[in-house]
Amino acid sequence: MTYTPEKPPIAESSDELRQRIPGWGADLDPADRPSVPRERFDPSFAGAHWRHPDRQPEAWPRERSVEHTQLPPVFGTTCPPKGLSGAIRKLSYAHYSEGQAAHWLLLIAADRVDTVESTLRSFLTTRPDNPITQTGVRAEFTHHGVRSRLGHNRADVKHHWMDPFIVGAPWVAGVVAVARLTRRRRQSTA
Repeated sequence: MTYTPEKPPIAESSDELRQRIPGWGADLDPADRPSVPRERFDPSFAGAHWRHPDRQPEAWPRERSVEHTQLPPVFGTTCPPKGLSGAIRKLSYAHYSEGQAAHWLLLIAADRVDTVESTLRSFLTTRPDNPITQTGVRAEFTHHGVRSRLGHNRADVKHHWMDPFIVGAPWVAGVVAVARLTRRRRQSTA
């Protein structure tokens, strides 16, 4: 059973390991170990006050890998799956093993969808995201962005020409889409 205080049995004895592996157990002599004055070895005491740890309550169905029958005793609860990105994450965990590329590709896609969802959700608040300051575009001009890249043998210089397109293109496309929708609405009402 997993998550118990007992250690699993050692497969081979110390003598067997010492015969098979040259130098094995060189630190077994207490005189060779720097932690000996503070070390207290009691094999009957594992330090745990429980037979099986108390399980954290599951407030909503958590995504769990198909390889595992249960969640660990403690797990994160700060970002519950929500929206389309949450559905993609649940699909990834429900149908694909962690050893399959599809599992991880779906999780990456869910992260990208979550970014778009968060940006759209920010427009519904009183303080929407500011793409100029929050993506670092302004810092490029005020904190020597070009000079910090040139002449320093940085590995990421090869893709710098793409960065304005990757960061700025979605915002430009969004502004163009809103402008076209506004123009169509005005023409249809006129």
